Amino acid sequence: MLLTVVSLLALNAEPTNNNDSVERIQVQGQFRAVQVHQAPTSVSVLQADSISARHGSHLEDVFNVIPNVNFSSGSSRARFMQIRGIGERSQFVDPINPSVGIVIDGINYSGLGQAAALFDISQVEVYRGPQSGRFGADGMAGMLVLESAQAGTKFDGFWQLGAANYNALEGGFAAGGELGALGRARLSVHQQRDDGFTENLYLQRDDTQQRSERQARFNLWSDVGQHWQLRTTLHHYNQDNGYDAFSLDNTRQTYSDQPGQDDARINAGRLAATYLGASSYELELSYSWLNADTLYSYDEDWSYVGIAPGWEYSSIDAYWRDRADQSFEARLVSTEPFSWFGLPTDWVLGWYSHQREETLQRAFFDWDAYTDALFQSQYDSTHHALYGELSHYLSEQWQLTTGLRVERYRNDYADTNAVQEQPNDTMLGGRVSLSYQPYADQLWYGTWSRGYKAGGVNGAALGKVGDNPELETYLRARANFAPEYLSSIEFGYKYVSADNRLAVNVALFHQRREQVQLKSWINRQQTFIGFIDNADGGTTQGAEVELRWQAHEKLNWFANIGLLNSEIRGFVTEDGVDMSGREQAQAPSYQVNTGVNWQLQNNLSATVQIDSKDSFYFSDSHNSQSDKMTLLHANLVWQLEHWTVTFWGRNLTDKDYATRGFYFGNDPRIEYAPKTYVQWGEPRRIGITFNYAM
Repeated sequence: MLLTVVSLLALNAEPTNNNDSVERIQVQGQFRAVQVHQAPTSVSVLQADSISARHGSHLEDVFNVIPNVNFSSGSSRARFMQIRGIGERSQFVDPINPSVGIVIDGINYSGLGQAAALFDISQVEVYRGPQSGRFGADGMAGMLVLESAQAGTKFDGFWQLGAANYNALEGGFAAGGELGALGRARLSVHQQRDDGFTENLYLQRDDTQQRSERQARFNLWSDVGQHWQLRTTLHHYNQDNGYDAFSLDNTRQTYSDQPGQDDARINAGRLAATYLGASSYELELSYSWLNADTLYSYDEDWSYVGIAPGWEYSSIDAYWRDRADQSFEARLVSTEPFSWFGLPTDWVLGWYSHQREETLQRAFFDWDAYTDALFQSQYDSTHHALYGELSHYLSEQWQLTTGLRVERYRNDYADTNAVQEQPNDTMLGGRVSLSYQPYADQLWYGTWSRGYKAGGVNGAALGKVGDNPELETYLRARANFAPEYLSSIEFGYKYVSADNRLAVNVALFHQRREQVQLKSWINRQQTFIGFIDNADGGTTQGAEVELRWQAHEKLNWFANIGLLNSEIRGFVTEDGVDMSGREQAQAPSYQVNTGVNWQLQNNLSATVQIDSKDSFYFSDSHNSQSDKMTLLHANLVWQLEHWTVTFWGRNLTDKDYATRGFYFGNDPRIEYAPKTYVQWGEPRRIGITFNYAM
């Protein structure tokens, strides 16, 4: 059916070179800003109107709109994402290299997805498939690029106030404009809070999963002299959230006597200078820094002393993690093609350096010593990369792009269990892409790309072997794990009609994973030892389809569809279960988002949309699965001069659905019989938001 639609569009399209009649969306996540329908890769773009249709205050509120993108909780916010079934689900003791990265205003937030607040974000770009040629080790499976709204030449901005159920309140403002000789600036500040969705029966409280989050972003665009432009970016994020999500009864009613915390203090900044004085190239220099202090803790037994006869155990597991990043990048980008064997050719050449220092302190209950214990580790990581890209214009319609990135890393690890490791390696990634644009409104492309992510250390696992020689031998052989690689072949078609009434994006892909990094767990006397192992491989294949149709001048229909088939190869868990041939974790076989935007009157509009997602495995180390889900969302928007009033609702049918799951024994009332425990997603949310445009 999809191929038939694509064929009919190709036959009916008229040749045109007039791009002015079509609304063009630019994406910033390539080496050059390009229009989305000209990017030879599977990329989805969410703009401010799509975000506000769901009242998306955080990235997790809009993930289900995007084909083949999933997320996991295990915290108060979704920190980790999966694209096409590939991505981490949690972080406990050891540092990790995410498979899916996040960049906000050019700053690398990979592994800190809780900071992806959407207030005054103008655009979210989601790149699917290997992006290491552009972003390095954090872009193996894909990349999320968020951009703040830019300041205009005239002063403008807005105020926002809102309220919702679960005692939710929010307020914020954004404003910007010309500041004379300083240039153009924009500042946004936002604060929100709610009581969370958990009732703690033991403490008789309904706010042990409460959330209080504040963010501020400042961007300044300046002209420095005659040939330099400078962008200055400053970010602040503050999260004071409770964490009390898991219940022994698998409900939203918990028994924790020591509810956990999920806190973060993040400060970041970036200076990006561009030299425009050369005739055939631009020089881009950037330096960024990020400091993140986080606390993640939870009631380890999810209960209280006396919940079962003779039950006298109560423990909390807490992780204080301090992270300091510094990045420097120098890039040359051609502004005029040069001749390469008679072909006009654009080029990119760059150098990237990244340093990260991460200190962990963990307080936990040591079952071997039967006492409270403290664990500390230091992890210093250094990455250096050289990259380049050539774009050959074979004709007016054909373009060949080739890119290569060489990246070297070294990780220095030491902890209080006397474990010291220094894994290092060199990784190669990049892409080869051939695109054909027969008309201004169409693009056919085929892309081969290769992504990678760094190896690392299973330090904490080595420190828990105790007096078990067999277990020590098993874990010593897995002290370090190797880099993972992902190769992808993708074919796509993009079409936007000249009157902007119809848009189609289709991508078909096949991906092959090598040295797959998968999480394994050992449960020994209620001590859970987590470590990363390299499986032989894995495959994913499927499709992404995005459709938009202006059926009537007052009615717009949209659909976003993801289809996925995945498989693990050569992975046996520690307890002997062979997972070969099984689907990968967090990889539903289908995801659908569809709905309509309806202009009811000149100042009144409505959006209704549905999310549907297939069941998926929670983990690669056990076979527990989520249920299928279908969620209903809607909003009603009333506009009057400077005011906009929005009534919004998410999950209107109050569907219970899981975002994280474990399989083990943790309930003394049933003698620790293993069972599936889940963290529930957001219940029904209903709210009202007031915006005043300045």
